[in-house]
Amino acid sequence: MLLSRRRWRRWRRGRPFWGGLFALLAGVWICLLPLAPLKIMLQQGVAGIPSVLMGLVMIVLGLTAWFSPAQRVLAGVLTTLIATAALVLSNLGGFLIGTLLGILGGGLMFAWQPNAATRSTPPSAAPPAAPSAAPSPTTPSHHDPQGAQP
Repeated sequence: MLLSRRRWRRWRRGRPFWGGLFALLAGVWICLLPLAPLKIMLQQGVAGIPSVLMGLVMIVLGLTAWFSPAQRVLAGVLTTLIATAALVLSNLGGFLIGTLLGILGGGLMFAWQPNAATRSTPPSAAPPAAPSAAPSPTTPSHHDPQGAQP
């Protein structure tokens, strides 16, 4: 029991877990809302197709963040864009709940950074070289990124 709990914790910390979870919840909420009874729905018919498609894409993006953490930036940006588009195309984004969950999940996926224990390449042990105190006579004293001379 203790070993599986440690393994679960290590798996969860090695990826943007909460961002993926919020994206999954947003996708499920937006996807299932068109299947609700007509009294709950704002629009019915062809307007439900974008809702289901956007919800499915958000579910896939949440799973992508979990199982391919290297793609977290793209998944986060796309989740945020789809959640914002759902506000217009899908019953106010699942009555705002799906949009808010999607924006939160996309932001968490985008902002997540792996910790030092889960990085595939260790940071270099050598400290960065200190800049020289005196400029050389051949280089200009000012820094111009385009290389213009005074």
